[in-house]
Amino acid sequence: MTRTIRWGVLGCAGIAAKAVIPAIQSSRLGRVAAIASRDAGRVEEMAARFGIARAYGSYEDLLADPAIDAIYNPLPNHLHVPLTIRALEHGKPVLCEKPIALDAGEAMELAAAQRATGLPVAEAFMVRHHPQWRKARALVAEGRLGEVRAIQTIFSYYLDDPRNVRNQADIGGGGLFDVGCYAINTARFLFGAEPLRAIALMERDPAFGTDRLTSGLLAFPGGRQLAFTCSTQLALTQKVTVLGTRGRLEIPIPFNAPADEATRLVLDDGRDLAGGGREEIAIEPVDQYREQADAFAETILSGKPLETGLEDAIANMKVIDALFRSAVSGRWEEP
Repeated sequence: MTRTIRWGVLGCAGIAAKAVIPAIQSSRLGRVAAIASRDAGRVEEMAARFGIARAYGSYEDLLADPAIDAIYNPLPNHLHVPLTIRALEHGKPVLCEKPIALDAGEAMELAAAQRATGLPVAEAFMVRHHPQWRKARALVAEGRLGEVRAIQTIFSYYLDDPRNVRNQADIGGGGLFDVGCYAINTARFLFGAEPLRAIALMERDPAFGTDRLTSGLLAFPGGRQLAFTCSTQLALTQKVTVLGTRGRLEIPIPFNAPADEATRLVLDDGRDLAGGGREEIAIEPVDQYREQADAFAETILSGKPLETGLEDAIANMKVIDALFRSAVSGRWEEP
């Protein structure tokens, strides 16, 4: 690898400032060379803070910049597909935040544009690049838990600011899009399969119209199940428990693992409830956003296929669609 990927960032999203831009700036294979926002003051401040050479007042100007090799798109959800397609039309590969689209149909439109250009597009599920998830999948594959039959996931936080994009229903806000998608994605990753049907219970904020509390149940082949709860208005919580016939695996910080601290997996053979069969597996500190950026850069530089491409993103969106339908119909729905 001899080149450095010159990234352009669309917008000044919180996730970009907090995690992704610092990760790219410290990555092996990339640097952020430009950032764009319709807010001139904010984009200038972001550029100065992170040492970004060029700040644009429009997305189109950044996309047209021939010195940019790849785009990171963390814009509000309703802009994921249209701006990613525009980037492809300008010859730029795109790492796009989750959810990749507002529904599976929109995601398939993006896939058609990707096929037409042949450029890489990936959904930014950074967790799949963290070694704790790769280790968890390996433990399942090795049979350390026996036959894995159930996964339970909780992901919640409290946010009641009406100005926040997560609380704006018309642009793709709500808990299922924002955090429930992780529960679905990681269960599919661990099971190595797609769910056959889904059912959901959903409670919406009376003012925002967004789903603020959603619980879902997914039925996978072989009788395996995912049960999850996600919320935008409950105490900050993250936890994944993987249950097998001979043991259970707990992932205490499954999604927002700290970049500068070790994480751990807890394996328990279930011999008693006092932790007699408990084993802790330490995972060295890893910046999962940096790993994600370098993996995408390697794809651009090497020409090799993405480990997880748009077909996986479409599969995740189909499950989300089924859950939204189920919340209305009250019935099981097929993805």
